[in-house]
Amino acid sequence: MSRSTDILLTALAPAIWGSTYLVTTETLPAGYPITLAALRALPAGLLLLAITRCLPPRAWIGRVLLLGSFNFALFWVLLFIAAYRLPGGVAATLGALQAVMVIFMARGWLGTKIRAGAVAAAAAGVLGVALLLIGPKADLDPIGVAAGLGGAASMAAGTVLSRKWQPPVSALSFTAWQLSAGGLILWLLAMLLEPPLPPLTALNYAGLLWLGLIGAAATYALWFRGVARIEPGAVSILGMMSPVSAVVLGWLWLDQALSPLQLLGAAIVLASIWAGQRANQPSDTTKGRLARLQRKIRVV
Repeated sequence: MSRSTDILLTALAPAIWGSTYLVTTETLPAGYPITLAALRALPAGLLLLAITRCLPPRAWIGRVLLLGSFNFALFWVLLFIAAYRLPGGVAATLGALQAVMVIFMARGWLGTKIRAGAVAAAAAGVLGVALLLIGPKADLDPIGVAAGLGGAASMAAGTVLSRKWQPPVSALSFTAWQLSAGGLILWLLAMLLEPPLPPLTALNYAGLLWLGLIGAAATYALWFRGVARIEPGAVSILGMMSPVSAVVLGWLWLDQALSPLQLLGAAIVLASIWAGQRANQPSDTTKGRLARLQRKIRVV
């Protein structure tokens, strides 16, 4: 497939993740964030394991647990803490900083060249998210800010290490390993920190099915496929599709108004995503290395 096709398929993942807030608030019981995160990750991971019939070798178990923690367990727990203690716009803006973090982490762990255009595009995207989501009465809670920054760093580390550690299996199997590991860690945390769930309704189950099958299994398979094929900086900036999608869904589904400033923010985000793909476009030498890497990996 062409690079453009890979980018479009990868961008589908954060675009669908933008539905998480809507589905969670409209269909799931409140007050059980870790339990619901576990129910989103663990069944999806086990289902993919059953489909792929591929377990991680013993030498990979430590890496899989670390990746599952960074990409799911630690990331989602810190995300919920930030969401509870900060206005949604502030939390999302802090999360958008992961695009900048990935550029510098990739330099240290992968030796990827830092391009000024990529840094500028990522910074402009953060500004766009801020205009899109932050209201005039945004309060900053220190613990919430720390959680937001920690969540962004966790996702950034998971993205870069998922590129650095590429097992000789399909993206679907790699997704199954990480979802199962992250879901197991979340399940253990939920049993320690949260009360049991109340009886679930049909609407609750529908929300969990969407978040698990589509919002986790399908989308993370696309995301990790993109991580294996596209430059880390180019992948990470695609994550800014999520707040844009969330705002659009709120406008369509919940009749939320869109101000001119929000429309400007959305335009800046989309422009920064386009600029980020241009700035991170690999050289011919890098393309050759990537092609050789892809021939070694069975990517779905």
